[in-house]
Amino acid sequence: MVKLFLVYVFGYFAMGICRLCGAKSSIISSVIGVCSSCLRGGGEALEIAMDVHRRYRAALGLPLQPPKGGGVRCSLCVNECSMGVGEIGYCGLWINDGGRINFVEGYGKAVLYAYLDPLPTNCVATPVCPAATGCGYPRYSVSTGPEYGYYNLAVFFAGCNLNCVFCQNWDHKNIVVSHSLRRRYTVSDVEIVNRVVKDDRITCVCYFGGDPGPHIVYAIKVSRRIVEKSRGVVKRICWETNGLENPSIVREMARVSLESGGIVKIDWKAYTPEVYQALTGVDGYKAVERVKKNISLVAEMSRERPEIPLLTVSILLVPGYVDEVELSGMAKYIASIDRNIPVVLLAFHPDHLLRDLPSTSIGHAKKAIEIFRECGLKRVFLGNEWLLGPYY
Repeated sequence: MVKLFLVYVFGYFAMGICRLCGAKSSIISSVIGVCSSCLRGGGEALEIAMDVHRRYRAALGLPLQPPKGGGVRCSLCVNECSMGVGEIGYCGLWINDGGRINFVEGYGKAVLYAYLDPLPTNCVATPVCPAATGCGYPRYSVSTGPEYGYYNLAVFFAGCNLNCVFCQNWDHKNIVVSHSLRRRYTVSDVEIVNRVVKDDRITCVCYFGGDPGPHIVYAIKVSRRIVEKSRGVVKRICWETNGLENPSIVREMARVSLESGGIVKIDWKAYTPEVYQALTGVDGYKAVERVKKNISLVAEMSRERPEIPLLTVSILLVPGYVDEVELSGMAKYIASIDRNIPVVLLAFHPDHLLRDLPSTSIGHAKKAIEIFRECGLKRVFLGNEWLLGPYY
């Protein structure tokens, strides 16, 4: 009876065991198979951690790793898939169609679900968002405070260039691999543009998912049209992304957000390449360097609009893996770029493949905040506080 109570109230979890060093802890995942210390040693630990990614993607019929067999190379993101004729990319949404890379549902189309989300919403950047704070009024906000009575058009894209074991929206990959589901959720660029421009209640558009990366050609095209057709009207363009897009593309994303009053929210998974790869399934060395480069790029552009932060960095506090080592690395790097960059630390909850870890503990969250503040970051926020508890 006591154990049942602990499971229900305190998120009791059995001890996980690292298959290499034998360490036991409730914050070592049997799904990943190894502890963070062994992961940072590389080699065999990373190979063990990659097994769950391969098995999951094989079951879906997605490429086990970004294709590198020759053919046409996609340059949209850090994976840089080289696809032979008829071969799909790692995201499952781009294909070599007779020697040309095309989106699987055709030009001017995206696989998405869009819905009205009342403002102010539970956005990653809420602490610094014009919709919640009124900053940038009257050019970028319709109110000096929260925009009650207005809406964000939340555009959820199916598909992603990562394979995160903790994904909270993991079922989007089921849409990607199903032809009938893809068609059901295929939306033209004209439809989104018209919906935003014609509805005076919509003051911002936020792209998320999945990730906007695989749909970025569509999203930038739609965003530019919205901005062009809404001169003098508040229509902010925002992104929630893993930051792995080609830097030239990120520059375009940031430019449209800069002009419209929006924010680029980059979710940084981990600082150590091996930990990043264990959590996401892709080359951690290339990914971490790309995220760092794009954070620097957007931070530099943010100086053009000081009244609203152009960049917000979010970090998910995965128990046992996004630990003090990872947090210190990310904090020091962000502080070296600009100590005014808002950082939002997010509480983890068990989901998708990573269900054998507890939610983030109160102590973990407090330590994370302490690390970032000690590194000189001036705007550090905590999201999803209701998930926190005395779990470890």
